[in-house]
Amino acid sequence: MSSPARTSPVRPASGWVFMASELSVLFRRRRTWALLLALAAIPILIAIAVRLTSGPPSGRGPAFLDQITQNGQFVSVTALTVAIPLFLPLTVGVVAGDTIAGEASSGTLRYLLVAPVGRARLLVVKYAAAAIFCLSGTLAVAVTGTLIGAALFPVGPVTLLSGDTIGVGESLLRTFLICAYVTVSLLGLCAVGLFISTLTDVPVGAMAATVVVAVISQVLGQLPQLEWIHPWLLSQYWFGFADLLREPIEWSSFGSNALLQAGYVVVFGALAYGRFTSRDILA
Repeated sequence: MSSPARTSPVRPASGWVFMASELSVLFRRRRTWALLLALAAIPILIAIAVRLTSGPPSGRGPAFLDQITQNGQFVSVTALTVAIPLFLPLTVGVVAGDTIAGEASSGTLRYLLVAPVGRARLLVVKYAAAAIFCLSGTLAVAVTGTLIGAALFPVGPVTLLSGDTIGVGESLLRTFLICAYVTVSLLGLCAVGLFISTLTDVPVGAMAATVVVAVISQVLGQLPQLEWIHPWLLSQYWFGFADLLREPIEWSSFGSNALLQAGYVVVFGALAYGRFTSRDILA
């Protein structure tokens, strides 16, 4: 008498396979490419505006704006300076706020967990994908700025804030370090967005709330009466990348920024885990 066939247990999908699938979904969305194209348009608009209205330095406008006509490599740095307060947090808020709420709104969240994919793994993969988008958005600004700057303006040795001069190759390396700095600066906001996304099934609400958190942080950072809270604001070190344009490089801002963002990731990651693991997905 033949023994009954055994049904092999369903194994969780490999973490790398799940991560690749998540990135594939994220970067196949038209919305994602629209956000990246919007970010890439910032340096293009800046370069064209400076090219068409070039004249004696006025001392007004974003940092490094007056140096663009002398060296096109400053386009990327200027564009990042313009993008950090609003445009980058806005795009990151859209992606981070949609991580869990978007799946819940479309009804796919329960199927992801039946796959089976553990809730903790799902949170980690969603956060990692949002973090990769942070890097992609930052690179979209920097790479486009470097290309349009080289196309419209002369390119040569760069004079740093400390007065030292470095070659084109090293200046490109400094630009990459600035991209890394800005990406790290946005990791805390990603964690906040992930947590907010676990609180609602309305992705637009989560996106808006995440952006509002970024705006409030910057507003509080401008009030001298609240100076005691400034070291704890997630936007406190967003413009500290200027220390990377000195010789030698001053790493203290990078370290302080990384430590602050890591704190936000730990705290809001734990809050997201606590909320998501106790949430009734089938409700």
